[in-house]
Amino acid sequence: MQSSMPRIGVIGTGAIGGFYGLMLARSGQDVHFLLRSEYQAVLDKGLTVDSWVHGMLNLNPVQAYRDVADMPACDWLLVGAKSTTNAELAPIIAKAAAPGAKVVLLQNGLDNEADLRPLLPDDLHLIAGLCYVCLYRTAPGVVVHQDNGLIDLAYHSGPAGDDTARAAVLSEGAELFRQAGIKAREAANLESARWQKLVWNAAFNGVSVLLNGGTKALLDNPASWQLIRDLMAEIVSAAEAQGYSMPEQYPEKLLKHTHTMPDYQPSMYHDWLHKRPMELDNLYGKALEKAAQAGCAMPKTEALLQMLRFIQDRYLAAD
Repeated sequence: MQSSMPRIGVIGTGAIGGFYGLMLARSGQDVHFLLRSEYQAVLDKGLTVDSWVHGMLNLNPVQAYRDVADMPACDWLLVGAKSTTNAELAPIIAKAAAPGAKVVLLQNGLDNEADLRPLLPDDLHLIAGLCYVCLYRTAPGVVVHQDNGLIDLAYHSGPAGDDTARAAVLSEGAELFRQAGIKAREAANLESARWQKLVWNAAFNGVSVLLNGGTKALLDNPASWQLIRDLMAEIVSAAEAQGYSMPEQYPEKLLKHTHTMPDYQPSMYHDWLHKRPMELDNLYGKALEKAAQAGCAMPKTEALLQMLRFIQDRYLAAD
């Protein structure tokens, strides 16, 4: 750990950024939040997390900013905005980052870091943050936290030139989360970790939109249960075709764990509900491309993506 307290910035203070940022700030860390439409609400009432794990939490006052030019340069940046906006976020990240800052993408899907890397200064560390957490936003500055919170950190690229240097960066980041009461792990292989998380995300996100249901309804019905199980199996096969090992009987383990969770609507469900662009390319398109290159067919995943594109095209065209 560095001797002085690092300054942490949150870009994209929605459900993910709001939850992790509030937890870090409540532990006494120096956290600064960049907001747009929710700026005034957070300035007036602070950030609130209704946590089924930690209780009702409120952070007020909040070090909040509407313009990145007003933010102090940050040593760590947590990017909670959706991957669909990464091209627009790149100059904001560069402006908010102190020299040599560590940028953690708290995003779903594949290739987020690879797509963003060419748009960032070379001196910034780029890290994947894989969040295992049930969250949703109910109002400006108000987040409901239903379950979990574990985060995996995996180094993608930057000035850390060898395994020892990369491990030191990840250890520093994991310790920041642990001080806030959040379980954090350092992942050795970024691509393997991304594919492993995709098994749950690709199945439940898209099917929740297509069938308009949360996890309980989807698991209670034999037809939707089987569809989710088949989609999970396709993702596992695609990962293994590329040489990434998956835990034994992984779909069954995920389904069993999901049965123990509170009823949950994944993030894509809320994007569909509020008619926002869905993360279709990073959750499905990239996976299909990589699977095809490895000679692995994913027919049900491909059909799911086609239906989701139809749904998204219709509501975006209506706006």
